[in-house]
Amino acid sequence: MTLVAINVISSERSESRNLIYNHIMKKTLILFTAVLFSLTLSAKKPVNTQWTPEQAREWWSQTEWPVGCCYVPTYAINQFEMWQEDTFNPEILDKEMALCEELGFNMVRIYLHEMLWFQDKEGFKKRIDQMLDIAGKHGVRVTFTFCTNGGGPEKLGKQPEPEPFVHGGGHWCQSPHKDIFNNKERWPEFKEYLQDILRTFKNDKRIVYWCLYNEPENLKDGRNCLEFMTEMYRWAWEVRPSQPLTSPVWHRPGFRGATTKLDMISFVLTNSDIITFHCYYTPAELETFINMLSRFKRPMICQEYLARNFGSAFETCLPIMKREKVGALNWGLAEGKCEYRFPWGHKPSDGEPAVWFHSIFWHDYTPYSAVEVDILKKITADKHLAGQNPKYNIYK
Repeated sequence: MTLVAINVISSERSESRNLIYNHIMKKTLILFTAVLFSLTLSAKKPVNTQWTPEQAREWWSQTEWPVGCCYVPTYAINQFEMWQEDTFNPEILDKEMALCEELGFNMVRIYLHEMLWFQDKEGFKKRIDQMLDIAGKHGVRVTFTFCTNGGGPEKLGKQPEPEPFVHGGGHWCQSPHKDIFNNKERWPEFKEYLQDILRTFKNDKRIVYWCLYNEPENLKDGRNCLEFMTEMYRWAWEVRPSQPLTSPVWHRPGFRGATTKLDMISFVLTNSDIITFHCYYTPAELETFINMLSRFKRPMICQEYLARNFGSAFETCLPIMKREKVGALNWGLAEGKCEYRFPWGHKPSDGEPAVWFHSIFWHDYTPYSAVEVDILKKITADKHLAGQNPKYNIYK
């Protein structure tokens, strides 16, 4: 073999080795880049820190049976009027928390709103702390709800007067505000608000749990909130407060032909620490709902009930929830600007209702029914008996 041929072969082998080496390095670089990108995504993705059923039941075993009401003070038409500095009224809050104490209530559910934080975050948090102090003085703890599709896009400042004879007074506030909900570029603003509230109160014993999104299945104004709610859980997991996180099931699947949003229900039931639900119907429907949800083996709270003309009443429904140690929050304490005694869809021409829909007291704190108040007090007494003789195997 000539020297020229040897040099050609040597050159070809060298070139071949270089090609192989370059190919290997290229694949290695691609693989390394892919792994690095994957690790980066993993680092940014919040870990799902949902409690296990065992953790939730351990928390529940140390928690007194929660019984109370969804609370809007008599002076407020909505969340803004409750919390804004110029209308926030500690004197009335104190009177109404004393009323809760007399009834044997140990919890109230209250709504927040992000616009209040944007307006004056330190003042807003200070007033939240003050509300917690007032409630705590009367042996009442609080659960806060962040978001709801119900209501409308009201503005901060002086609030409208109530619409007479209309359930809720007609001026409840949607949250998040439509300008945030419909603009993903503004979602980080809501994240900052949510996480600031959670971090500030994450270990506060005066708070029972956090309701992230109220009735997400209620797609009022086309507000399909699944994507936003999913982000809310991720943001909350980054903080991971010591109190449980939840969002409620609105209607029992299949009830009266309910159009169930299965993706919503699946998400809240598989990501919430505790199970919450709403039931404004008969004791039989309440039992069916509890039995269905018992399969998740997590603490349960019915965080909205009491619609007397629908068959949901203290004397018939509350004993069921006490028997099962299912938390119970009726809607409404005392009649005020929101006038919750009027049912959904009530019109001025309908006049005063023959039977109150929600609420327990008139504006001056005299009871709608003294007999009903006596029954309520008897049921809320001896809370340690809750769950002693359950019908359903919820917590085992």
